[in-house]
Amino acid sequence: MPVKETLQHVEQMVDASPVTDVTGTFQRWERLLTELRTEIGARFELARDPSTEDLESYGDPGNGPGGRLAAHTGPEIDWMVHSWIGDPRTGFVNMHLTVWLGPHIRVPHLAVALLLWPEGWFYTDAVPRADLTADAAYFDRYYAPGEAAWLAHREEHPDFTWFTSRAAFIRASLSPTAYCYSFPPTATNLGVVEEILRGRVERWLAWVDGAEAVPPGKRAALAARDLAVRRNIAERDPANVMGVRMFGQETTDRLVRALWGGDRVLPRPSGDLG
Repeated sequence: MPVKETLQHVEQMVDASPVTDVTGTFQRWERLLTELRTEIGARFELARDPSTEDLESYGDPGNGPGGRLAAHTGPEIDWMVHSWIGDPRTGFVNMHLTVWLGPHIRVPHLAVALLLWPEGWFYTDAVPRADLTADAAYFDRYYAPGEAAWLAHREEHPDFTWFTSRAAFIRASLSPTAYCYSFPPTATNLGVVEEILRGRVERWLAWVDGAEAVPPGKRAALAARDLAVRRNIAERDPANVMGVRMFGQETTDRLVRALWGGDRVLPRPSGDLG
């Protein structure tokens, strides 16, 4: 069966949808991301960056648009973001759990995003830290093993519609085994998404535990590349327009900087773990 596809902007999907209270699904996803965040936190030493402390709650959650953004860092973690933004009562929520590793290893970064508009949407990827067509060994280690499951999902779950961003830069940021789908948020489909995300986090943690160290002389260049990728993705995300709609340009710019660490206070990890 051919895979369905959508080419709409996020704001087009929101504007074309009825106002629907999605609080129940939002709360379910909050529990899921908190569970995954707790699992990751049990593995790494983390400290909240002071630049995001006042973003613990912003807007007017419960009565209108609001959100939360917490960023952490540590000896092995460059920047981890756990966040949500939106208004569940009216049908729009965007949620993130992204973990950007330090330069001590070259394991791909972990990216998870969940969206309700009020249909469901999810994205998860292992963000590459190498040119996959030049470094075939890196591809074979981190991407080839996931190909069968990726293909099986496309063939076995017709409810899921492949999401093609209208922004070429965003399309270029996806790895060959990224999941990026919209879907009716039924109990069955939500269960499928939860299974994929739990499996991705489990696999990613195993990669971290089995990784070889990056030579000290190559860590600065890797860290610079990581920051450029993170900043570009955050700043070029077409969904930022929804933040402007709800909170204005100034607040949205602040939130985008928090996603990539533009206002960070704590130092970036050097990769020297002692």
